[in-house]
This record gives sequence, C-alpha cells and structure tokens, in this order.
Amino acid sequence: MPSIDPPEIGTTTVKWRFPAMHPEGRRYVIIAAVATILSLLIWKVLFWPLAFLTLGVAAFFRDPIRVTPRDDSLVIAPADGLITMIQPVVPPAELDILGTAPLIRVSIFMSVFDVHVNRTPIPGIIRRVVYISGKFLNADLDKASEENERQHLVVEGKDGRLIGFTQIAGLVARRIVAFVKEGDMIAPGQRVGLIRFGSRVDVFLPADTTCQVILGQRTIAGETIIGKIGGAPMSGVTQ
Repeated sequence: MPSIDPPEIGTTTVKWRFPAMHPEGRRYVIIAAVATILSLLIWKVLFWPLAFLTLGVAAFFRDPIRVTPRDDSLVIAPADGLITMIQPVVPPAELDILGTAPLIRVSIFMSVFDVHVNRTPIPGIIRRVVYISGKFLNADLDKASEENERQHLVVEGKDGRLIGFTQIAGLVARRIVAFVKEGDMIAPGQRVGLIRFGSRVDVFLPADTTCQVILGQRTIAGETIIGKIGGAPMSGVTQ
C-alpha cells in the first residue's frame, strides 16, 4: 500500500478580501449610487460627498464571515460593539418566559461604524419573537430598553436552557429587520436580524451562567464569548 505524505503546514495562502454586503443593503447602495451619478449632471459639487456616502452605506451593511465557537456551555455575542452596561435586572414582561428573578443583562452598543448584522447567542429553536414600536432615544441610555422601538427574541438550546436578547433601535436607527420567526431552528452563529444605522442589543444571561466580558470591552458578533455556564466570572464583574 503506498504511503501518504502528511499535508504541508503553511503552504496555502489566504488573501484578505472586502466583506460581502448583506442583501438588505443593496437598495440603499443603489439609491446612493444613482444620486451620486445624477449629481454630475445637476450639481457636480455634490459628487464627492455623495460618493463617500455611497461607500459608507456599503460599509454599514457589510456582512463578514465569522467563526463561532462550538460549545454548548457558551453564550456568544449577538452583536459587534461596545459593552456599555452589565447589571442585574428583571427581564421585561415580553420575556416572562425567562422568569421574574433578576438576570445579568449585558448591553452591547453598536455605532454606525460597527457591523449591524446580529447573530444568535446560542443554537436552538426560536421560541419567541415580539416586536414593539416605540421612541428613538439614544440607545446608550438605560431607559431605551423600555421606551425605544425594540424586538425581543428567545432561543431554546438543545439542553432546554433559554437565552433572551433584545434588539433596540437608537437615535439614528429607524428599522429593525428580523431574519427568523418563532419555531425556526438556528445554527451556531446564524444571522437573526439587523438594525439599521446605530443601535443596541441586550442579552439576558441565565442564572447558572457567569459573565465573561467587562465594561468597555468590544465584542465581535458570532465570536466573542460573553457568558459561560459555570466557570469563573471576569474580574470587575458583579454577579
């Protein structure tokens, strides 16, 4: 039997490429591009500002590939952004399926420069999707979780554990788009929706889950571990 040589390490080159744009953003890029072209015929001074606007819109809707950790004990960040709040709170009434005891809420603020495609914190089944219309206050404010336009989701893992998270529109955001519905099966790191133009996502960690992030830390949707069943909490995090 002929011998088989082991694969060589480091012989394959991986090149950087621009992230793909999510289909949700195509019409906005087209509108901005058309306006840019028309400016050459109407008022040329607007060409470069509109050209930069078109690039900005395309960048806003970028949808990069993410590699999600495969571990049932982990809760993964559903959004890119900055950890602005970590505090025990009673889940909102729309998430009563999580119970009435206080849970650790991790808030991730997304600026207009962050990727806005949101992903599931755990794989499983979508058990609840509740959309609520509301105001458009600064998403970084605590009261935004109760007054702003928002969408609550609950995922049930294969072990029966429930993870609730909320997409919250912000001062600039004017639209929450859902990619899933109740009863859908979702894989690790699967895309579940996006919020257009600046917003926030709150994640409610189950009682037996310890927080693995700290205030001021930046998260990457589908990759950053924000909670772990059991385990030791991060320094400076109140459980």
